[in-house]
Amino acid sequence: MKRFNVRVYGILVQEGKLLVSDEYIKGYEITKLPGGGLEFGEGTADCLIREFKEEADITVKVKRHFYTTDFFVTSAFSTNSQVLSIYYMVSHVGEIKLEVSEKKFDFKKRINGAQSFRWIDVDTISENDFTFVIDRKVAALIAEQKSSFL
Repeated sequence: MKRFNVRVYGILVQEGKLLVSDEYIKGYEITKLPGGGLEFGEGTADCLIREFKEEADITVKVKRHFYTTDFFVTSAFSTNSQVLSIYYMVSHVGEIKLEVSEKKFDFKKRINGAQSFRWIDVDTISENDFTFVIDRKVAALIAEQKSSFL
């Protein structure tokens, strides 16, 4: 049976830098925006707020919709599901106490589910900064509109 996989991601920019998540999943190094999977019965904004809190211990406020996937993409981890990703602009509420790195894939332990965060300059953002095709599309949109992020 074919399924839909709904993902929700946040675009958090602070002082001209975008927060990205480096992850180690099923033997792959992945760079993506913070966020994750929508749970049954959950709204997309609530999902994003939960994911930021779980992954980064950051309380966010959803500001506005930025992009929803408008082309067909199968999951990188299952050919039986179509990915639909929704991206929102977010702002943080309170302090960000997140440990960040300057280095890509700076994991304490290289185990499945390992995650590290870093900031990348919006001014130099590129599709090549991201792993997945949908995130690459969003990076291109951010680059096109970068003056509104700075």
